[in-house]
Amino acid sequence: MRSINKVIIIGNLTRDPEMRQTPSGQYVTTFGVATNRDWVTKDNERKNSAEFHECVAWARLAEICSQYLKKGQLVYIEGYLKTRSWDSPEGIKKFKTEIIVKDMIRLEKRPKEETGAVSADEYVPPEHEESPVVTAAEEESGENPIDKDLGL
Repeated sequence: MRSINKVIIIGNLTRDPEMRQTPSGQYVTTFGVATNRDWVTKDNERKNSAEFHECVAWARLAEICSQYLKKGQLVYIEGYLKTRSWDSPEGIKKFKTEIIVKDMIRLEKRPKEETGAVSADEYVPPEHEESPVVTAAEEESGENPIDKDLGL
């Protein structure tokens, strides 16, 4: 039987990413992401809690995360869970579960200067795009010319 180990989170970075290189030359970047959950109790009391996730990106994605992510940014992370263990200097077995990042999307909007974007009130639609005109006769008949054009 198949099994699935997939994680998708959307949250804010809790710290700037830290990139380092393994002895074999592979890049690895670690960063934290916080997700929030809100709910209302049966007594109509609002509650919330935060979860903190340790994320690890490898290779080219590690470089991209290190270059473009900053503390506080909203980010989409997709990956899988991996738990690693080690013995502490005191001889205690320690465990850490991390999200191994396979995909990352920055959800923050870029500043207007970077994108060349215009706001809704500055937008001027292209002149060649006309909205369909519905005549009074078509409106009375209940036929939609757009449906007719689509063969519906």
